[in-house]
Amino acid sequence: MTAYRQSIRVTYPQDGGRIALRTDENWNADVEAVGRNGYRTEFQVETERPYFYFKPVLRRDGTTMWSRGENCLAIATSGAPLEVHPFFREDTQCSVCELMPPLASPSGIEHRFRVFLPPGYHENTLKRYPVLYMHDGHNLFLKEEAFVGNTWRTDEVINMLDKMNAIEEVIVVGIHPHDRMNEYTMPGYEDYGRFLVESLKPLIDGKYRTLTGPANTAAMGSSLGGVVSFYLGWQWPEVFGKIACLSSTFTYRDNLLDRVSTESKRKLRIYLDSGWPGDNYEATRSMRDRLIWKGYHPGSELHYLAFPEAKHDENAWAARSPIPFQFLFGNLPRFLKSRRSKVGTR
Repeated sequence: MTAYRQSIRVTYPQDGGRIALRTDENWNADVEAVGRNGYRTEFQVETERPYFYFKPVLRRDGTTMWSRGENCLAIATSGAPLEVHPFFREDTQCSVCELMPPLASPSGIEHRFRVFLPPGYHENTLKRYPVLYMHDGHNLFLKEEAFVGNTWRTDEVINMLDKMNAIEEVIVVGIHPHDRMNEYTMPGYEDYGRFLVESLKPLIDGKYRTLTGPANTAAMGSSLGGVVSFYLGWQWPEVFGKIACLSSTFTYRDNLLDRVSTESKRKLRIYLDSGWPGDNYEATRSMRDRLIWKGYHPGSELHYLAFPEAKHDENAWAARSPIPFQFLFGNLPRFLKSRRSKVGTR
């Protein structure tokens, strides 16, 4: 029978404690560390299955504390270490923070915003996070702020995907529009874009523990918010390396199709979708075809989907939002070409 080996690295500010590991092979027995280096503890787990569940535990003052949240899933096939940043105390701080004070764009237009922080953010201070900037921020989290009370349920969806081990943990910044019809279309999105690049992103990177490069910075929105998300990526690919555009009104007060045709290809990962009928299906298909003509490879650089009878509203976008979240921040394996994950047969 084939045996597998998986390396797991647990990073946590232990403060005098000791990290051990429990697995579903025997939840009552510790897997002891094979190495410790500062706040990082490394384990090697051998198993006859290509996957297993585990949880870090913290030993301190004669007590054992289990990490919070769902059991972690390890797929023992890559050979690359699996990085884990657990937390052990109940997270009593808000995940969707209070509405932040207004921040002005270059032209003086003020925007408010909310910041979603993953569970454990305040306890495990050694972890940094990718960031997703989402438009129409009033429709993301709270029913009392949303259009006719319908939200994307963004915090619920992301927390569920995290429990499934399906995505990386991510900080979400929901930006409230001042005049979305102007700010999300040409030429108003030029000032709005500069606001994100020159004011908001530096503030977020300075205040929170973020991963700052384009591979870890995404923009996402629906309808006109999808248009401005595309604009941000096309205009500043060195800032926004990933974009998700749902039900986007391409060709309505924007020149993005023409820019894709006439300008050089950007280094971007792009998600496009729409419902059908009456949900900007034709405009989205036009953008998809133009991007493929430009050289974007479906599946890796470009992901496109159409949803029969999906409506143009927050409920529809919430229902399919797990797909772009996984495309943007999917918890993908890292492979070591120089090492084989299989350690033997018997």
